[in-house]
Amino acid sequence: FFRLHRSVETIAQIPVSESALSSAEELLWLVCHTKPRCEKKFAALMKAEGFEHYLPTVESVRAYAKQTKRFTKPLFPSYVFACVPSELKTRVYQQDLLARAIKVIDVKSFLAQIEEVKKIVASGFELSLKPLLTKGREVKVSGGPLNGLTGFVDNPDDPKGVLISVDVLQQGLLVYVPPANLTVLP
Repeated sequence: FFRLHRSVETIAQIPVSESALSSAEELLWLVCHTKPRCEKKFAALMKAEGFEHYLPTVESVRAYAKQTKRFTKPLFPSYVFACVPSELKTRVYQQDLLARAIKVIDVKSFLAQIEEVKKIVASGFELSLKPLLTKGREVKVSGGPLNGLTGFVDNPDDPKGVLISVDVLQQGLLVYVPPANLTVLP
């Protein structure tokens, strides 16, 4: 359960050098996969370098026995979106914060999706990140009596729960499992 934080970190509107702006083809949008819990440090590095970037954050509220703690955390753990001039791409690796940087191929679609994420985050609605359950996706049951069972999503739209197929002796078993009890496998 997340509560949105109204002052989310948005795309930094910091101009890059004039030479970098001379040709739109020279700019690369990257999906930067950071090392664990390095998203904010990496975003600060992008800001210091003057690169356009986006780190959507949400406010998380944790209730403990005697107090309630509020903090902001990334909406997409370990990911920051950055736009860098191609000749300066190596600058994203200057500190040991990044695991990898994935070049965005379809920039138009990517930017449209980023705008949608910005609208959702800025809307003030409560939100949570859920795995995308599609037909054929491998999942593992992470709760209940079937904990540990792995299978493939057969029908993600069934109102009784997600239908998982499990092969046993080359025969399929179909089991209804609540989506909350599933973890998507890579």
